[in-house]
Amino acid sequence: MSADVTWTVRVDRQLCQGSGICAGTAPEVFVLDEDRARPRADGVPPREVVLDAADMCPARAITVEDGTRVIGPRPD
Repeated sequence: MSADVTWTVRVDRQLCQGSGICAGTAPEVFVLDEDRARPRADGVPPREVVLDAADMCPARAITVEDGTRVIGPRPD
């Protein structure tokens, strides 16, 4: 992958339960803010841990896009 490729990460704060699993899994990407998660930045470098965090979210509140399609959470 090119060094300038980024993924877009979004957290639906209406769905987020504030479990903190994402922040515990990828603290460089997610932070808890007022008992809800949010991404630290809109664009993040492609890393498996970002998809892992989206997969582990109990509320399925995290969406990861690669610029053309939704890639996370991955299908069960």
